[in-house]
Amino acid sequence: MAANDEDEDLLLADGLDAAFIGTGERCGQPNIAIYDKDKCINILAENMSYEEAVEYFNFNIAGAWVGEQTPIFVDLEEKYLCL
Repeated sequence: MAANDEDEDLLLADGLDAAFIGTGERCGQPNIAIYDKDKCINILAENMSYEEAVEYFNFNIAGAWVGEQTPIFVDLEEKYLCL
């Protein structure tokens, strides 16, 4: 999934490839993986109830810190977009 040489060491979330939307850059920091939050929850909901998927996502995925390269999970709801 690496877009360029800088992305070769991206920390990716297991099993959530379909929710991967790109990489983010930060000054002086390694690039980080970015995921669509809703897609992540929908992927998890394939094996559990939607409510369980939300709880699992919030606690075990979005709530996990695994270092500087911890992925970002974004909410792409239209209400946040300024068009």
